[in-house]
Amino acid sequence: MIVQTNTHLRQGIVGVTCFRQRERHYSYRLTWTVSHLPACLDALYLTRNNKLHSQENIVHKGFKYTRMSSEIMDRPGSNVVTKENLSDLPLSSAYETAMEALSSLITRQKRGDKTPVGGTYEKLDRMLMYIKILGLEEHIADLKIIHVAGTKGKGSTCTFCEAILRECGFRTGLFTSPHLIDVRERFRLDGLNISEDKFLLYFWDCWNQLKENISEGLPMPPLFQFLTVLAFKIFVAEKVDVAIIEVGLGGKKDSTNVIKKPVVCGITPLGMDHIEALGDTLGKIASHKAGIFKPQIPAFTVPQLSEAMDVLQETAREQMVPLEVAAPLDPKTLGGLELSLSGDHQFVNAGLAVSLCKSWLRNTGNWEKLFQDENNLPDAFLRGLSTAHLSGRAQTVYDPVLTSHSSSEGMASSSGDLIFFLDGAHSPESMEVCARWFSNAVKVNKDLPPSSSFKVGKVEELHRNGFCHPDNEEELAKISKRILLFNCMEVRDPQILLPQLVHACASSGTHFSKAIFVPSMSTYNKVTSGASVIPPDIHVRDLSWQLNLQRIWEKLIHGKDAVLDMSPKMDGPENLPPHEFLYDNFSDCNSVARNFACSAVIPSLPLAINWLRDCARKNPSLRIQVLVTGSIHLVGDVLKLLRR
Repeated sequence: MIVQTNTHLRQGIVGVTCFRQRERHYSYRLTWTVSHLPACLDALYLTRNNKLHSQENIVHKGFKYTRMSSEIMDRPGSNVVTKENLSDLPLSSAYETAMEALSSLITRQKRGDKTPVGGTYEKLDRMLMYIKILGLEEHIADLKIIHVAGTKGKGSTCTFCEAILRECGFRTGLFTSPHLIDVRERFRLDGLNISEDKFLLYFWDCWNQLKENISEGLPMPPLFQFLTVLAFKIFVAEKVDVAIIEVGLGGKKDSTNVIKKPVVCGITPLGMDHIEALGDTLGKIASHKAGIFKPQIPAFTVPQLSEAMDVLQETAREQMVPLEVAAPLDPKTLGGLELSLSGDHQFVNAGLAVSLCKSWLRNTGNWEKLFQDENNLPDAFLRGLSTAHLSGRAQTVYDPVLTSHSSSEGMASSSGDLIFFLDGAHSPESMEVCARWFSNAVKVNKDLPPSSSFKVGKVEELHRNGFCHPDNEEELAKISKRILLFNCMEVRDPQILLPQLVHACASSGTHFSKAIFVPSMSTYNKVTSGASVIPPDIHVRDLSWQLNLQRIWEKLIHGKDAVLDMSPKMDGPENLPPHEFLYDNFSDCNSVARNFACSAVIPSLPLAINWLRDCARKNPSLRIQVLVTGSIHLVGDVLKLLRR
């Protein structure tokens, strides 16, 4: 079946006051071939009309499909939706059905488990076979790829690259991981998450073709492998000019490393993370990351520790790769603008992105067409660097519930402020970077506008560009309480992560009033969407891990083991600490009295956020600054709750 549509994209510049908003129109004709109509969408349409037709033209949210024979519905194993459950499936569940299908691809392996997933082929061999089934083998080479690996800053570097090249006038595709709220965040077209319609179209096309070709030796791909081949499918079908691909884990054996001939490769800062899979030394980790190098393809990295740099340079020599070290971006080159991604470490990522984009432009023959000045950053680069957006990385968000409350007439000073500082740091190195960013952010927070100046009911990211200083003396006089909201995966070592965070903050003069440890809402065996229902009451769960985190924290603060009279299972508001727990000063912490220790375990994230809101409501003189870190899943869960 051939599907064709004309699509017009309107692109504007936002968030930068020194540039006029402008419009750019892309008009392109999409043509893609699918084996048959995505089964879920076809089934849902049939449900809505309560009858089966052999062929019929339908329109679904802007896409025109040619209905295939209903015999497709009977094909064993080809669909998630079958005739038997059609009558029970409302049209609105099409996307959720796709999420259920994705969830079935999650393996039950623990991190570091090297047991084969199944089948008779190695991971990259399987990937190549999946790509061949989808007919993408020859087309991937036409994507003109920027391939980026590293420990820290991969997502930021890729996001900067995408924004720069989009501002240069190219149609961009960006594949990153993980997602925070919705899986479509992993696939960006021209800077926007792929639409739900397009996602469903490409998803079911890939799903059905793969499902029809699986065997005992070649099972369905695990989740990340499926998402990777889906990204290639999307970018090929959408005819992007450039595809920026972020490595998932490692490099050498990563699912993205089926890319045979990228235009340029990048290696971001390296550190000790995923040691159970990549090795317990920096040299071993660097060896995995350098696995994305391809013979004679240019590559760039950033200043690295000598143990890592030696491995990168040796690998480059072996493959005759011209490897260059990109210097951190000099803030002076921004001409008074600021990077849109917060934190001093972003100048390292931005410097790498600039080098990658310049190399891509030169190697594709576009630099000379667009730019002549070698000394200054082109305006398109400046626009990209100052507008790139990536959620959950050094992101500051005012709580929208209190924002709405305080914006109501006559309620301007009825509650305190509740501000969330979100960063998905989960390695020792990234914890240090996170601490520096948070310390700087809370120091300048008094220069940000009060929560009442933000739109009601909408989570707003706060950029320092363009905001006026508040002239409300009550806002300036508020007492700041800095709270750590923390969780991490059990594969991590909190005895390294928590001290790294505390000491790095303390060295910048920032100290936490309290720490709260909560379980994440996200489960590792289910993919959810941004519209997935959050249960109003999270059920009881084992809190042993959170209690362990609390013990480590209390020992870190007091220098000795704390007496914590808490059950590993608890539920309900009766187990929440009193509001006085938050108001007490850090110096008043008592490691013996449970409710007045320097920390608390709260049995669910919704309970924790509602408790913080209550504390702010009942004390208008407070500015509660909450650092959410330790897990990208925890950050995503907080964003989900804040946008409700």
